[in-house]
Amino acid sequence: MTKLRLKMNLAELEAFLSREFPQGFGPGRPHSIISVSPGTAKVRLRAGEDQLRPGGTVSGPSLMGAADAAVYVAILAVLGPVAHAVTTNLSINFFKRPQPGDIIADCKLLKTGKRLVIGEVAMRAEGDEELVAHCVATYSVPPR
Repeated sequence: MTKLRLKMNLAELEAFLSREFPQGFGPGRPHSIISVSPGTAKVRLRAGEDQLRPGGTVSGPSLMGAADAAVYVAILAVLGPVAHAVTTNLSINFFKRPQPGDIIADCKLLKTGKRLVIGEVAMRAEGDEELVAHCVATYSVPPR
């Protein structure tokens, strides 16, 4: 993989996402960016009542959404404001039942090509080192 550089910093990403993806990012929304660096992103899922399933655990769809959001943030950070990048595949393995509370989705980009970007995401409950889930996602990016 070629050396990646940031094209959007944390403040630029937050502004872009709150404007283009307000249902997921912004004040009072479930996702927030913790950090970005070339080829990585760390996103927080605030798992409140809306993200819980019966039995009091964070739902699978909420975890998938957090993983997808982390990959999207990592992609935007290195490609710039590409609003129309879309998920083409997402595969997730669930390892541990997460209790209610914040989930940290830590993404690393594995391949950044002209048309496809692949990232993997390790997800943990905040303060816990054990994996809750692991995800690999592929995005299609429009011509730049």
